[in-house]
Amino acid sequence: MRRSTRFAALLTAGVLSLTTAACGSDDEPTTGGDPGDGGSDLKVGLAYDVGGRGDQSFNDSAAKGLDRAVEEFGFEPQESEADDGEAESAREERLRTFADAGYNPVIAVGFAYSPSVAKVAEEYPDVNFAIIDDEAAQADNIANLVFAEEQGSFLVGAAAALKSETDTIGFIGGVETPLIQKFEAGYIAGAEAVNPDITVETAYLTQPPDFSGFADPAKGKTAAQGMYDGGADVVFHAAGGSGGGVFEAASDSDAMAIGVDSDQYQTADVSVRDVIITSMLKNVDVAVYEYLAAVAEGDVPSGVTRYDLSVDGVGYSTSGGMIDDITSELEEYKQQIVDGEIEVPTTP
Repeated sequence: MRRSTRFAALLTAGVLSLTTAACGSDDEPTTGGDPGDGGSDLKVGLAYDVGGRGDQSFNDSAAKGLDRAVEEFGFEPQESEADDGEAESAREERLRTFADAGYNPVIAVGFAYSPSVAKVAEEYPDVNFAIIDDEAAQADNIANLVFAEEQGSFLVGAAAALKSETDTIGFIGGVETPLIQKFEAGYIAGAEAVNPDITVETAYLTQPPDFSGFADPAKGKTAAQGMYDGGADVVFHAAGGSGGGVFEAASDSDAMAIGVDSDQYQTADVSVRDVIITSMLKNVDVAVYEYLAAVAEGDVPSGVTRYDLSVDGVGYSTSGGMIDDITSELEEYKQQIVDGEIEVPTTP
């Protein structure tokens, strides 16, 4: 049985009864409430991508923002996650289940939800939706929370080139999509800004519509090991849960790795922590929190909100102190990007 089916059954049997008790005979979804009343009528549904809460990366960052909003504004949360290889109809049903149970807003984590959000938002015009990492689905009741991944990736690409002793580095993407290609493009541009002659090996774990590349550590390890064996000494992954395998390969090879989305030096297994020299930070938690804060205040966002270097929507981590000797150079590059002196490409 699919997780989404189990979720629907539980939600219908349990949470829906709570909604009825709280709202009396009014079955219409709530649209927010007065934060001063404890926020008991604020109900948010969060639909994770593959890997869900606990992936130590993209989904966990969204969960962090949700947890903060729940603590501060009293949202009643419900969460569900996508299964590997599930059909688009399953994602649609997950969103409908939230909406039918009175959850408003509903947040979808990841670009793979784009067609589902567009379709379901049209069916539920009184429910507010937010989607992270996509701006194709646009309507008055959709907020598009997007990031300048290429800018943050430029900085860790520069870090990789500055730290490399072999002048060969690598990039591993989970699934070859336009979004993940932004990471690749920025990474290569940053590395080449430091060393125009550097070699950047690239690999993608899967191709659409197979999104398992975001949740396959074994495949990530195999791809990274091939790069290390071929002479790369730093590998950056934009592969979600598959990144754990990249870190294992780096540890086995006495090499270096770069994490993604969150500060993975802080979240990865302690046995591989010392190989993670930095992570490309993508502050999904900030986007989720700020969206929910606005909802709590009764000002529901819609349209595109872009988080770039100028607002610290992306960046790089310094945990572990392994790039302390190059942060001044990275900050110079950051300022040049913010000032418009460097225009970072979004395609390889």
